[in-house]
Amino acid sequence: MKPNKVIEKPTGFAHKFVRKPGVNKDVTHYCPGCGHGRIHKLIAEAMQNLEISDKTIFISPVGCSVFGFYYFDCGNIQAAHGRAPAVGTGAAHGNPGSIVISYQGDGDLAAIGTAEIIHAANRGENMTVIFVNNGIYGMTGSQMAPTTLPGAKTTTTPYGRDVAEHGYPIKVCEMISTLDAPVYIERVSVTDTKNIMKTKRAITKALKSQMDQKGFSLVEILASCPTGWKMTPCDSIDYMHETMEKYFPMKVFKDEIKERPSKNLVERVPTDEEVISALAIGDRPRLFEVAPDYTTNFKEQRIRIAGFGGQGVLMAGTTLAYLGMEHDLDVTWLPSYGPEMRGGTANCHVVLSNQQIGTPMVNTPDCLIAMNGPSYTEFEPTVRKGGLVIVNSSIITQQATRSDLTTLYVPLTELAESAGIKAAANMAAVAAYLTYTDLMSLDNLIAFLKTNFKKPALLDKNVDTIYKARDYVLENYSH
Repeated sequence: MKPNKVIEKPTGFAHKFVRKPGVNKDVTHYCPGCGHGRIHKLIAEAMQNLEISDKTIFISPVGCSVFGFYYFDCGNIQAAHGRAPAVGTGAAHGNPGSIVISYQGDGDLAAIGTAEIIHAANRGENMTVIFVNNGIYGMTGSQMAPTTLPGAKTTTTPYGRDVAEHGYPIKVCEMISTLDAPVYIERVSVTDTKNIMKTKRAITKALKSQMDQKGFSLVEILASCPTGWKMTPCDSIDYMHETMEKYFPMKVFKDEIKERPSKNLVERVPTDEEVISALAIGDRPRLFEVAPDYTTNFKEQRIRIAGFGGQGVLMAGTTLAYLGMEHDLDVTWLPSYGPEMRGGTANCHVVLSNQQIGTPMVNTPDCLIAMNGPSYTEFEPTVRKGGLVIVNSSIITQQATRSDLTTLYVPLTELAESAGIKAAANMAAVAAYLTYTDLMSLDNLIAFLKTNFKKPALLDKNVDTIYKARDYVLENYSH
């Protein structure tokens, strides 16, 4: 008598499912009867059979799908709610040889993520979308989802979904299949052995199509949510057969894989010369000469500029960044502002470096330029020990709370007003920073502004402000 065959985890799965201490690390955590565990296994088996685990990127957005990174032995990216196709687009373009799986639930894909899925499909992105449709927001409290069936009771439709009031369920496959770009759209389910095998074939077919670079595929999988539906696992399967499959018929909606040519996507990194040519800056004469050893000896500077919208905070940042480029430095500029750019909060991150920059985020700045009180209060604690803070003392009355920083109190707004242009307080800030640090010549700053300033009529007043800020720093903070 032959011994029983041991069924092992497919290699597409992690060896151990590490979620919480003391929790069984050999099985998934999903509720009894939930379809996610079955679907996970089918994806892992397909990854193993196609031998793609080492080049797969699994995108997990918000919902029950968020736990995917605990289970799959491949690259994993967690995306914001509904944004998995957008993140997947970046992963696919940045890594053309990779296999991208966007794994999404119905609340995620068909509600907050409607725009992302439509446009990714319409572009024909080379990715596979696994769309789990259980007709409810299963993770967040069993609310009505875009796919909730007419008459179905949820926590937000206690009397049942009324199509006159709530509209009809969205049929995603039918909608996506009307677009020209997608190559493969199919709806399947995981109710029983026969349908599970169909689902496995559909997932494998979609991934194989992506391997051949045929474009966008979507596999919608009808799955049960006994907990959200308030049913036993067995009753939930009956409900799917008797009700859900009638509204969402299982079939192939589109299959043009054989007809479509391969996209022949390859990784392409442009050369410096190509970038310069594309930006049309190759033949532009230099604004000023830079010492041969300037870039080599430059010490990376990470700067945070913060204030109210309308104070020119973002422009101060771009001015430093562009000026850094003129000095042959690597630079980044990252803006951050509230819902109102003018009058609301605004700040930006600037990095100047003599080597490639790993991140544009400036969490511990070498220098903080605070244009108003709230910004000073919020960001002074973030400055690195021994760093520099420039305070707009025209507005900010509070004194430094840290003795391990160099703090300059410069009346930036008053200096600008004395030159006849209050809006030039941002240029006063840039000038104060460059004067104290001696990183770059103010003559170079002015040469840059003369070439790039958007309002030439105001240039002279901005230049006057720059000189006033320089003189103030030299008279009060010589070092």
